[in-house]
Amino acid sequence: MKLGGRYAVAAAIGGSLAQIDLRTVYLQDLSLLACTFQEDEVFTNLIGDVERNEIAPLVSQTYELKEIRAAQQDFIDKTYPGKLVLVPPVVLEQ
Repeated sequence: MKLGGRYAVAAAIGGSLAQIDLRTVYLQDLSLLACTFQEDEVFTNLIGDVERNEIAPLVSQTYELKEIRAAQQDFIDKTYPGKLVLVPPVVLEQ
């Protein structure tokens, strides 16, 4: 993280405890933020940012829905750093 950077935590799927060298935090002038609740407008603004291609989630892997077991295992194993996406089958109307 660059000098003065901000690190936001929104979940703890890897566990509730983390080892961190506090010297890194204060010597790099970093900010740690907890993100538990945001006003409705924050989510609305976020969606707008995504729709305007101003930000994009890190998608590490996509799976067909029939590959859900592999996706779940990769999630459990923490194989990828980004989002895992399940793609449902396309159903054509007749």
